[in-house]
Amino acid sequence: MGPLIYVIAIMGCGEGDQACREVQVAEPRFATQAACAAATADVLANYMDLAYPSVVAQCRRDGLRPASLRGSDVLLPQPGVVRPMRFAAAGRVRG
Repeated sequence: MGPLIYVIAIMGCGEGDQACREVQVAEPRFATQAACAAATADVLANYMDLAYPSVVAQCRRDGLRPASLRGSDVLLPQPGVVRPMRFAAAGRVRG
């Protein structure tokens, strides 16, 4: 078995119960989940112009399908907060 590689999946989410859709797997690849999670916000910032109401990133092992995520699962930032959202490996959305 080879080493585990982690990737950042960029997902576009609709509103309500519409399913989020994986749009792209971002470069680079990461050797650890911690390194992947640490890079998520910076990588996500490059994808904020996608035509979706919400764009989130999910750190996951390469080759795995992304976790099922719906637009209603994505927590939106409080008014005045401009930090991009990221989807944490633990399954919670954080700003």
